[in-house]
Amino acid sequence: MSENHVDIRRHLRVQWQRVALVVAVLLVLWLCFRLFSSILLPFVVAAGIAYFLDPMVVRMERLGIRRTFGTLLVLLAFGVAVILFVLLLYPVIAVQAAAFIANLPTYIQTIQADFAKMMQNVQHRLPYNLRIKLQDLASNQAGTLVSYAGKAATNIIGNGFAVVNVLTLLVVTPIVTFYFLRDWPTIIRHVDSWLPRPYEGLIRAQAVEINRILSAWIRGQAICCIALASIYAIGLTIIGLDLGLIVGLAAGLLSFIPYVGTVLGCVTAILLSLSQASGWNGIIKVLIVFAVGQGLNDYVIQPRFLGDRVGLSAVWVIFALFAGGAAFGFLGIMLAVPVTATLGVIARFWLRRYLQSPLYLDAPPE
Repeated sequence: MSENHVDIRRHLRVQWQRVALVVAVLLVLWLCFRLFSSILLPFVVAAGIAYFLDPMVVRMERLGIRRTFGTLLVLLAFGVAVILFVLLLYPVIAVQAAAFIANLPTYIQTIQADFAKMMQNVQHRLPYNLRIKLQDLASNQAGTLVSYAGKAATNIIGNGFAVVNVLTLLVVTPIVTFYFLRDWPTIIRHVDSWLPRPYEGLIRAQAVEINRILSAWIRGQAICCIALASIYAIGLTIIGLDLGLIVGLAAGLLSFIPYVGTVLGCVTAILLSLSQASGWNGIIKVLIVFAVGQGLNDYVIQPRFLGDRVGLSAVWVIFALFAGGAAFGFLGIMLAVPVTATLGVIARFWLRRYLQSPLYLDAPPE
């Protein structure tokens, strides 16, 4: 056998070994997520916080501050900011939550009465046959819908408390965040040293692209969510909506799912407005608040802090979040965007390779 044939066989064998190694690593990661998803949440949260705060520690290093001391200062400042935010808002949120629980039966009765009037007005304008069919459909399906909504709410609340152990997050997450943030450059160097030498430049280039997209999305989206939460909370409080602060903050923070937070917040605010006073006056005020907030977000906030750097369309982000939640629960929601960004970069890379390959360019033989 010639030397060229030996080299070709060796090259093919090495290529298949690399493919098998990649598949094995992906399989092990998937099994780890499946087996340990219930305990991984504090570590994933810690890694996300460390990734978010790393640029600040890097700036302090450039000023001559050692990384360990800089990590302590940044984490201390971050913790103080979170504690102040909670202490300032907790009394108002607690009062509004207590008022909501106390007035919930009244809200439900008022909303039911308002919707009954609206349905009567609509039914009087419909043909008799269609009116009878709608009444039968409503009477048959109302119980099913209420039962389904109750079960869904129970599952969400139960799973949420089962997954998100507050004590674990408060105790474990800060400690793990400190070590992640302090050792971040060491972790990156170790991972870089494991790259296959023939492809290290190519893999580094894709990693830089993934980091660019993730940093733009995570840091930019955090700023956008905080800005929207402030706009909605202040606006709903100004128009005198009960629970306006809670609804506004929740709508803004849920806006990391494109348009979902705004839609849910708007619907909730409209229902609360109807429970306070019937008529279109309160509804129009709520719509103005959310229209102004969404307009500022689309034309001022997002172009300033996100722009075209993200490379993640709203459709893919929504799909990734729902798919991650269905597969791994709350942990999957947190990992959805990083995984989607990584897969998007890899897919675009292989698409470029395909468009430059003979498979795409060469014409079939005569």
